Amino acid sequence: MNQSAAIVRTGRKFDQVLDGARKVFMADGFEGASVDEIARAAEVSKATLYSYFPDKRLLFMEVARSECARHADRQIEIPEDAGPEQVLMDVARKMMAVILSDFGQKIFRICVAETERFPELGREFFESGPQVERAKLKCYFRKAVERGELKIEDFDTAAEQWMALCRSDLFPRMIFNIKDKPTAAEIDRIARASVEMFMARYGV
Repeated sequence: MNQSAAIVRTGRKFDQVLDGARKVFMADGFEGASVDEIARAAEVSKATLYSYFPDKRLLFMEVARSECARHADRQIEIPEDAGPEQVLMDVARKMMAVILSDFGQKIFRICVAETERFPELGREFFESGPQVERAKLKCYFRKAVERGELKIEDFDTAAEQWMALCRSDLFPRMIFNIKDKPTAAEIDRIARASVEMFMARYGV
């Protein structure tokens, strides 16, 4: 297959091929997925698959980009005028609901596993989700500082620390398959602990 060939994004079976590939890649990653298996999952012939995606790498990147777009669609809206404890508690719950979901876990694993083979994939994932969320947090933090509700000098560090707090305990245990899907009570426990820690450092 020619790696430089362009993707043909037209035709009635394009979405069908992409959906089949998504199922296989999300389950097996790039290396573990075979073209035969993808064709079976998409219910198309290999000839049809190759007519849309002449190279497995192109197909994988198209699936990855579409998943990054789905990730971006789940971004959290942050009200700028609400108090920090209320906002952070709400953000923590929503953020953990995404990163601890089956989708969040799968897309994270794939991006980490394939980032050396596809360095642009890691960048796209970061820019479509984590980077956008950090920017929204920093914008909110600045507003809260202006209102005298928070005391922050380094907004980049504060945003990074907040993201790390929300990923504590449950996230690494799920990534390493130590724990099954967490309960709402467990998510609430980490959310409250994250808010308390953050406010102890930056609250006024």
